Amino acid sequence: MTEKISTFQQALEVVEALQPEEQEILVDIISRRLSQQRRNEIIREVAQAKSDYEQGNVKRGSVDDLMSELDG
Repeated sequence: MTEKISTFQQALEVVEALQPEEQEILVDIISRRLSQQRRNEIIREVAQAKSDYEQGNVKRGSVDDLMSELDG
């Protein structure tokens, strides 16, 4: 864990050495990449849910049905 903190600290120092405009560009790039990662994760989750549904691994019913099954 100390190595990760050290690497993180090094990254912060590198960013702080950049010009303010470069820091803004870097923040924008990181933000866009994080958004893309989140979109990719949602796409994977939707694909998994679709696969589960197609394989019959999904149950349908009302909230009451769910509660009855949980009380089961």
